[in-house]
This record gives sequence, structure tokens and C-alpha cells, in this order.
Amino acid sequence: MSSQLPAVIVPAFIPSPSQGVWHLGPLPLRAYAICILIGIFAGYWLGRKRWVARGGSAEVLADVIMWAVPFGLVGARIYHVITDAELYFGEGKHPIDALKIWHGGLGIWGAVGFGALGAWIACRRHKVPFLAVADAMAPGIALAQVVGRFGNYFNQELFGRPTNHWWGLEIDPAHRPDGFQDFGTFHPTFLYEALWNLGVIALVILAGRRFKLGHGRAFALYVAGYTAGRAWIENLRIDTVNEFGGLRLNVWTSLILFVLAVAFFVVSARLRPGIEDISGTAGGGEPTATATDAASSSNDVPSDETAATSNPSAGLPAAGSDPSTTEPHEAAAGASATGTTVPAGTSATASDASGATAPILEETGPHSPLPGEEVKADPAGPRD
Repeated sequence: MSSQLPAVIVPAFIPSPSQGVWHLGPLPLRAYAICILIGIFAGYWLGRKRWVARGGSAEVLADVIMWAVPFGLVGARIYHVITDAELYFGEGKHPIDALKIWHGGLGIWGAVGFGALGAWIACRRHKVPFLAVADAMAPGIALAQVVGRFGNYFNQELFGRPTNHWWGLEIDPAHRPDGFQDFGTFHPTFLYEALWNLGVIALVILAGRRFKLGHGRAFALYVAGYTAGRAWIENLRIDTVNEFGGLRLNVWTSLILFVLAVAFFVVSARLRPGIEDISGTAGGGEPTATATDAASSSNDVPSDETAATSNPSAGLPAAGSDPSTTEPHEAAAGASATGTTVPAGTSATASDASGATAPILEETGPHSPLPGEEVKADPAGPRD
């Protein structure tokens, strides 16, 4: 028996999937759509954890996502069709193909822009701060992009220039663009972007723990981080797109958005430092009572003692009145109104709110005896 182990053959490239569509009876299950859906749920899961941790309502965020996702999908397709109109319109083209989203073609800029519009509408409905929602969802958006990029892998699309590196992506001849038929492996730009976005997720989360990234700054950091990577990854791709000034359209878009995101981050940090409190908003349950509210409530709602001492029917002076102005006959009348018999020579009593009896003191002078006290003659005689 030979002591040598069989050799393990390690491929010198990343193989492409053998298929991207499976059929469940007449229903086609497309890997591209599955990746998009998994990405949406993964992004929502991460954003929900961050939103709830800040005191927000999970139900409100779910409704915001229900608005943002359809807007985002429509916007992503619109952006792609507008920026690559030559693929769908013109001689020999089929405009109906613009609706076949399962064939690929979603622009991230349209997804984020239109998705933000849908989220803003939902935030207005629920009276929650839109920028706070954007901050909570920022790493979740990046996570959705990580998963969604694998849809490009199954479609064998959006790859980069040819490469002989061991991580090169094998592309079938049917998916190779014109002029690259003799090359078998290409830069896996989908994988580059997925790994880059994992770094963006870590950056936003760690920076948020170290600094107070509120008022849209966490979202701005995501935009700046993503566009910085997208600019150089986009330059590796060889798919046909529109160019301006020698740069691909998405490179220009990345550069512009990077500058805007950094500017927003700096200005926001100066004008609105810190992080907003969402626990008292409509998205974070009932507002918590402040010290001022508690003091106001205590002044507005009388206590049992106050109610008892200000009850005219009990024969007591009203709150705010001078007890010294209450006449003895008024006290007695009040005691009679309550059904209490006031014997002669004794003080009347009235029941308070708790059921206990409180003595009703008659008006006394500086030398008048207290109720029940024996009257003694003054040896010095009456004083003037």
C-alpha cells in the first residue's frame, strides 16, 4: 500500500457558478433576485438592532423599510436605464427589456436616492427624525450591498480586466465582452466591492462607538467610505458604459458624492455636535417625563391633604385663604353640613379624604385657650 497521499488539486482561479436560475415547476428562482432579497433582510436586521438600541420603535422602522425598499428598487432600475439607455433604446433594441430587472442592472445611486425619498416620506408620517433613521441604517445598507453583489457573480457580469492571479474569476465565453474572448479569468470586482463594504460596515460601527455620529454623520461616513472604494473598483471594470473626460460615469458620481459627504460630515460636526435623542419621539415610545413636567403635574393635581384642607364643605378654609378670617359660626356650619355634631364648648372636626378626623380650630387670640384646655383666672386681672 502506498504511503503517499493523493494530491489535492487547488484551482488557480475562482470558478463561476454553473447556473444562476433554478426552476420550481413553472416558477423560475433566480439567484440574482435571491441575493437582492437576502441583502435587504440582512440590512434591515442590522439597522433594526441599531435603531432599537438607540430607543427607537422596531415597528416604526419596519414601516419605514416598507416605504424605502420599493422606492429603492424602482430608483435603482431607473438610474440604470437612464445611464445605459443605449442598451434598451435605438435601432435593434427592445425597450421592453428595460422592465426585465431579473436580468441585472440596478444602479446603487438610484437605489439610495429613491430609497431615501421613500424613507423620508415614512419618517414624516411617523414624526421621527429622518437623519437618525439614516444613521441607524447606514451599515445595514452596506451589508445589503455585500450580499447583493453576489448576484453579479451568478450572472457573470460586472467583472474587471483580465488577470492571471489565483483569485481571478473564471468567466464563460458566452459572457465575455468583445475583444476579450481569448481571456479566461478576470478581476472579481464583485468580490472586491463586497470585501470593501465589509470594511465600511466596520468603520461606521466602530467610529459610531468612539464618536457621537448623529444628525446624519454616520450615513455621510458610509457614503464617503463606499464612494472611495467604488471609484477605484469602477476603473477596473470593462463593461461598456458612458464616459466623460476619460472617466466612467460612475467614477465621476463617486468623486462628487465623496466630496459632498465629507463636506456634510464636517459642517454637521461643527453645527450640530453630539447625537439626537429619539427615545421621546413617535418612533421611540412615549416621551419620558422631565423634572419640569413632574413639578407641573404635582402643582396641577392636589394631594389628599391639600384636598382635605381646601374643602369648604368640610368646614375648612379654601386653599389660599387666610384661616384667621374664618368665623367660628362658619366652622360650626361646615361641621353641621357634614353631619358632625359639635357639642358646646368643643371644637368641630371634619373627615379628610383618608377618613381620619381633623380638628377644626376656632379663632383664638394670643391668650385664648386651646380646645379642651381648662380656663384659669389671671391673677393679675384683665389687661388693657
